[in-house]
Amino acid sequence: MSTASTTGSYADHGPALHLDAPASVEDTIMGMVDDLPVDLLALGQTRLLANYRQAPIVLERGQGCELWDTDGRRYLDLCAGVAVSSLGHAHPRLTAALAAQAGRLVHASNYFYNAENVALADELCRTCGYDRAFFCNSGAEANEAMLKLARRFFHARGQKDRYRVIAFHHSFHGRTMGAVSLTGNPKYHEGFGPPLAGITHVEYGDLDAVRATMGPDVAAIIVEPVQGEGGVLSPPPGYLSGLRCLADEHGALLLVDEVQTGVGRTGRWLGQDHDDVRGDAISLAKGLAGGVPIGALLVTERLEGALPPGTHGSTFGGNALASVAARTVLAVLRDDGLVERAAERGSQLGRGLAALAQRHPRVAVGERGRGLLRGLILAPGIDPRTALGVVREHGVLLTAAGTDVLRFTPPLVITEPQIDEALSHVDAALTALTA
Repeated sequence: MSTASTTGSYADHGPALHLDAPASVEDTIMGMVDDLPVDLLALGQTRLLANYRQAPIVLERGQGCELWDTDGRRYLDLCAGVAVSSLGHAHPRLTAALAAQAGRLVHASNYFYNAENVALADELCRTCGYDRAFFCNSGAEANEAMLKLARRFFHARGQKDRYRVIAFHHSFHGRTMGAVSLTGNPKYHEGFGPPLAGITHVEYGDLDAVRATMGPDVAAIIVEPVQGEGGVLSPPPGYLSGLRCLADEHGALLLVDEVQTGVGRTGRWLGQDHDDVRGDAISLAKGLAGGVPIGALLVTERLEGALPPGTHGSTFGGNALASVAARTVLAVLRDDGLVERAAERGSQLGRGLAALAQRHPRVAVGERGRGLLRGLILAPGIDPRTALGVVREHGVLLTAAGTDVLRFTPPLVITEPQIDEALSHVDAALTALTA
């Protein structure tokens, strides 16, 4: 044990630090805002790598389902950071929990347990019906871990040639090399050299196509309960249970990517719950910590030893700050009945989008999705990015998905009047698109 003093001032251990704290955290933030450059949009276009197509606005603050830009303009946020800000912006319980934890412990590394992460692992496993958890920082990392786990599980059992994974066209699993190799969209592969070997893509929703490509070298099938990035595509009834049966028949694993569909987004805790199916492993991220970076891999006890010490890890994964954020999100979802509310508000949003499609047949041809993961299908010839811009000018923030869909993923705290207001603004935007 060190004999150095732990109670002396900074001056006892080196040069004095003059920390004249402002009166409040709000004062600190406002002081930082005052120091920002005047033309943030121009600076962002100059300094940030141009790998995104960012809208020409700079967001500054948020409250609930509302956002404001640096010009003071208000927007209804039906994007939620692409299904991330499940509690909306500046939620009081999440804000207080993060502030308290930041003053206690932020990060200590996975050489040690930390209390918040252990508690989160227990709560998440009990909530989702799994036995073990691994934590990282994003959905792509969670899917990378799931891929490695599946392959190493069979390697450890002496089946070293059993590493092929069946994935699906139009799927999206992330942008790291393993995850992008699983992704069934060639545009994400272009320019990065050969994708990871041992991955077969087949048509989403076609059980016969999966059955035809199964073999003794297949380690796993990976599937999204709803293909969010692919265009908010739901599979036909019985599809997930059919995949479960095929995996069991061939001794393969079923891996379920719940990054976008999990944590109440579709009106159930997990997207797979709609089909009463349980994958051998699932990946979570996005809405799990309400905007704080996190990813998680949950597995059954059968896979407990598939990644022994030294085979995988994450420097920041499971840190105390992200863990307390996730615990708070889980508590608010449970206490406020937000999963059930996502089903109710999702039905309202779906009905509203269907009505808009009927009212504007030259612009939209229908809607699809589950819960608060919804898509408005655009008519042929309507450019999604143009439509996004017009909708934004009418005060609503959305994202595009697939080749012809406007995606709606609002915070789970969205209210009935806010959905009505958003639909009214989108109605006006669709009218403008035909003017």
